[in-house]
Amino acid sequence: MTGKGFRLKAAAVGGLTAMLMAAPAAHADDKVVVFAAASLKDALDAVNKACEPEVGEAATISYAASSALAKQIEGGAPADVFVSADLDWMKYLSDKKLTKPDTEVKLLGNQIVLVAPKDSMVEAKVEKGFDLAKLIGDGKLAMGDFKAVPAGKYGKAALESLGVWSSVEGKVAQAENVRAALKLVSTGEAALGIVYATDAHAEKGVKVVGTFPEDSHPPIIYPIAQTADSKDKDTAAFLKCVESAKAADLFKEQGFTVLAPSN
Repeated sequence: MTGKGFRLKAAAVGGLTAMLMAAPAAHADDKVVVFAAASLKDALDAVNKACEPEVGEAATISYAASSALAKQIEGGAPADVFVSADLDWMKYLSDKKLTKPDTEVKLLGNQIVLVAPKDSMVEAKVEKGFDLAKLIGDGKLAMGDFKAVPAGKYGKAALESLGVWSSVEGKVAQAENVRAALKLVSTGEAALGIVYATDAHAEKGVKVVGTFPEDSHPPIIYPIAQTADSKDKDTAAFLKCVESAKAADLFKEQGFTVLAPSN
């Protein structure tokens, strides 16, 4: 298959995946529908289960890149709650009057780390001018799409700040979301990857070889808000529970920093 053919096929598969990820929402009129950043899956699944008694039933959650989910909401996908992995995509929707501003809360914080396959011998000190290209060797550096996916944007900003982006740009394997980037590393298809610390915590097939300095990239903040078109009567109860002390403990167990005051 030609490179062009591969790209077209990948684009088609990506589009189908996005539609399928949102599909459950279309059949969940009686449930709170949540669109959430892929990196939240383990933690938010646990929170969703814990919140079921207060909400009345478990929410239906679709996970993908924040960029893809925001575009789906803009396109009319039926979601009650949006949880982004950065402030930019929340602002994108709020600027279009697609969220309820009075419900927006800065919920969580995170870090980005450099990971390698579990059996890799790579060791690194992530600092100004470190030789990342040498560490990658003939392999690839997996990261989220750095033009749209928050983890990819944070990663590129960090590499630029540390002065190493130009040396590795040609080695980058971009993925549709951070969990897909993580998968490339855990399966050995990429020598290294840039993911959230919480992703590394959740995936036993990788190990952390370095943590990016917090001042090398914009603060990693996950905002949550109710959508403007939300119609489910239990949405307020879901938001209250997600921002509760009970939920905070579950988020912390997965490695997140809790930013929102607990209800």
